[in-house]
Amino acid sequence: MLPRHPRVVAKPALLRALLAKGQTMAPAKNTICLWYDTEAEAAARFYAETFPDSAVQAVFHAPTDYPSGKAGDVLTVQFTVLGLPCLGLNGGPAFPQSEAFSFQVATEDQAETDRYWNAITGNGGQESACGWCKDRWGISWQITPRVLTEALAAGGAEAARAFTAMMEMTKIDVAKIEAARKG
Repeated sequence: MLPRHPRVVAKPALLRALLAKGQTMAPAKNTICLWYDTEAEAAARFYAETFPDSAVQAVFHAPTDYPSGKAGDVLTVQFTVLGLPCLGLNGGPAFPQSEAFSFQVATEDQAETDRYWNAITGNGGQESACGWCKDRWGISWQITPRVLTEALAAGGAEAARAFTAMMEMTKIDVAKIEAARKG
């Protein structure tokens, strides 16, 4: 197995050397494949710098020309986001991202919520409604404080109040959700 270290990029020569020694990269049983136009590596590096338990494991270059790129261009990037294995594919503009897929990030408090929200929107991303935002590559994120999830799980009037409060927000305001929970 290749050693895993945050923000380490496996170079093709290193991969060939390890493979020659009989070491292989064991792919995850289930990997999220994210389609990017041309910036999978930049996105993966941003996620690795922004979220804990996130890293770039390997960057692979196209061995030949392909419909959206040339031989030598970054084709795929193996990375993790909050422990989830992902593969970034530079496939060109044929399939744009949509809100049909999003990462939901559970946060503990307002400071953590602000940190992730500001990192995503402050790096060319866009704010949306109800705790949703998009990064500059079009990937949707739900930055969701646990207090909101707990309020909705409580059901009844408490859930209704928290839901109503959330519907008025862009970034989730923990204090307002806590006040809504209490009535």
